[in-house]
Amino acid sequence: MHLRLGSRGSQLALWQANHIAASLRGAGHTTKITIIRTTGDRMQDPAYVKENPVTPEMDAKGIFIKEIEEALLRGEIDLAVHSLKDLPTVMDPRFTLAAIPTRADARDALLSPEWVQLHTLPDGARVGTTSPRRKAQMLAHRPDLQFVEIRGNIDTRLRKLAAGQCDALVLACAGIDRLGARLLHPVDLDPAHPEHGRAPHVECVTHADHDHLEEHPTEHEPAGQVDWIRERFAADTMCPAPGQGALGVETLSDAPEVIAAVSALDDAETRYAVEAERWMLHALGGGCSLPVGAWCVDKRLTANVTAADGDEMLSSEISANEGESARSLGERVAADLVARGARELLQAYA
Repeated sequence: MHLRLGSRGSQLALWQANHIAASLRGAGHTTKITIIRTTGDRMQDPAYVKENPVTPEMDAKGIFIKEIEEALLRGEIDLAVHSLKDLPTVMDPRFTLAAIPTRADARDALLSPEWVQLHTLPDGARVGTTSPRRKAQMLAHRPDLQFVEIRGNIDTRLRKLAAGQCDALVLACAGIDRLGARLLHPVDLDPAHPEHGRAPHVECVTHADHDHLEEHPTEHEPAGQVDWIRERFAADTMCPAPGQGALGVETLSDAPEVIAAVSALDDAETRYAVEAERWMLHALGGGCSLPVGAWCVDKRLTANVTAADGDEMLSSEISANEGESARSLGERVAADLVARGARELLQAYA
């Protein structure tokens, strides 16, 4: 088949779309990628946000998919490639997730040009993140931290870190790793380094966006090898967002030929894991604007809910019974969290 893929225009989104396209071409199909600008993309521009402020009522997950799904409905594309955590936990019945390929590293990473780990950041350190989940979980370990609202693609965030707008960044490992050939290269750490012997280690090399800099010549251009992935967080330090690290390939529900072509990319182990995480989130009534973490490995689901100030964190870890569905496992973990008081913690975000 000739398959038309829809994607956002960021470098990471295009990497993901090209990755799926290459897999489809390997199966004998031809492909074309169409870039679609979403509301979420516009929100990366501070000028747009100033004119269109983010409100609590805004559907944070829908802002990255609405225009792409509209293109699917108009027949302009055959499939869409998303970061799975951008998708709502329950899909519109007009669409289906025809494939969830093998997951990348689901963890979050701490990046800093100077500081080694979360616990070594100086008092009152400024951490760049807009995620309520990341903020709450970091405050549970370091209540002295301050947070800086840093938006934009990975290059932009790294450039802002290099310019000193924050002391550290927290980003998803998967996004950094997927852009690794352009942003990262392996390094050897000194044996005295606290992280020596822990793999993988990569150094971020910030490549300036020269077109952007020509338009904004007064902006800081980083020297290059300045930013490090210092720590890939264990789940008990920073539990990832449900579905983090996974891709979702979305098609129309009534497109059997497209579904058949795309479903060859599906990975059953990844699908079980992320569906368990997403059903857990759905049972809590949550979305990406809530401080809910979940990570399922080998059919064992770890999840937590954290108070906004980090003062209280509720955790649950349950293994699936023999033959248990992902939905059942996710709902059991959610019920356990609710019994511990998760609803009360989440009410503060209503």
